[in-house]
Amino acid sequence: MTDCAVMFPGQGAYLPGALAPLAEDEPLVRETLRVLDRAAGRVGRSAPSRLLLDEDAPSLAELVVTSPADLHVALFAAEMALFRILTERHGLRPTVLIGHSFGELVALTAAGVYGLDDGMALVAARDDAFAECPPGEGGMVALAVSASRAAGLLTGLGEWEVTLAADNGPRQCVVSGPAAPLERVRAAAETLGIGATRLRVPYAFHHRMLAGVADAFARRAAGLRTGQPRHLLHSAILGRRLDGPDGVADLVAAHLVRPTRFTGAVRRLHADGVDLFVECGPRGVLSDLVAATVPGVRVVAPLRRRAGGRSVADALAGAGPGALPGAVVSLPPPESDPAPLPRASRVDGGGGSGLGVGVETGGNGVDDREAVVETLRSLYATALGYPPEVLTEDADLEADLGVDSIKQTELFAQAAARYGRVLPAEGSRLTSYTTLDALAGLLAILPARDAGARGAGPREVPA
Repeated sequence: MTDCAVMFPGQGAYLPGALAPLAEDEPLVRETLRVLDRAAGRVGRSAPSRLLLDEDAPSLAELVVTSPADLHVALFAAEMALFRILTERHGLRPTVLIGHSFGELVALTAAGVYGLDDGMALVAARDDAFAECPPGEGGMVALAVSASRAAGLLTGLGEWEVTLAADNGPRQCVVSGPAAPLERVRAAAETLGIGATRLRVPYAFHHRMLAGVADAFARRAAGLRTGQPRHLLHSAILGRRLDGPDGVADLVAAHLVRPTRFTGAVRRLHADGVDLFVECGPRGVLSDLVAATVPGVRVVAPLRRRAGGRSVADALAGAGPGALPGAVVSLPPPESDPAPLPRASRVDGGGGSGLGVGVETGGNGVDDREAVVETLRSLYATALGYPPEVLTEDADLEADLGVDSIKQTELFAQAAARYGRVLPAEGSRLTSYTTLDALAGLLAILPARDAGARGAGPREVPA
């Protein structure tokens, strides 16, 4: 039997309407959301279903600024709904649960330490603690280096107020601290050629600046009912397995002030025999981090994109023979299958400098997916001022890089014009296409601007 870790991601995992297709196939999703909508109402929060069932709901960037409490409730609800689908519908039997940052609170609930009502109350208590003890101005910066290299950078700069917030992988970590020294670190990193991205968060999470908030959170959480966990829990913040009520209290107290050491946790679990990691939330951020940390390990992200019931089953089946510790219940097929994004073989022409792209007006200019991704990377990096290596094909433009929906639409319009494609008439939102790879696929299915020129041969389109 395969040892399986189920992972619960943090704030960057939100996707508008993430559960909409799944809810159409799975009554259990709507049942869970009804329960969580009522639980949210009891603690004075908005119903999370409005954000998870409407693909035109506010984006991550919008919620971070206007309503972080709604964002956190939606994350909690999405991850709990998917966990029920994986375990109750598909028979997945996790060996261990692990969360990343905010996801540790969801993992506690999924394990049964908190019921759904008390889990929702825990999420609300965290936001209420911020309102009770507002911290000073601070933030977080993602660095494209290991945690050890980041520590050396901070030591060399003498910026003692900036500390490690998250060790995410061999080439990715996050630092946090007060606004002014954090900006100095970001600028110095860029000068040294290190990818440095300011994250769209209002506070210096996982930093001692939040000590007052952490105390208030722990005090509020102490009044909630807890029970014995049904699943083994491993905390990336504490760096150990949780061993009963004392361990839960330790995690709640440390949640906002101690760093998330996800890299070490993944390596520890893998050394203990875990060889399948299933991401229990929208997007696939943690799955990509695990794949980078333990090459060759099996990872599954069922909601990397908005997906229906059969797509989730297919994602689980794709983990390989014997990958699922429990039996998977087969799903009825949907009424119609979504059309696959075309991937053809080559692109004709093309400027070696990257300043122009060979495009055939009949559509073959977008046939080579990898070439199109490279062109998009160059275009987006230039426009955003990011080093090209930061724009990997699976990096989420909004969640990972902080590119708002308006800027995404503007850049995609430039890409469509470069390839001679006609933008869809139904509107400007690109909420389902937030990575370079997904955008390359979208370009491949958009109609050519001049369909009559099909077969006319390649032409050079200037930047």
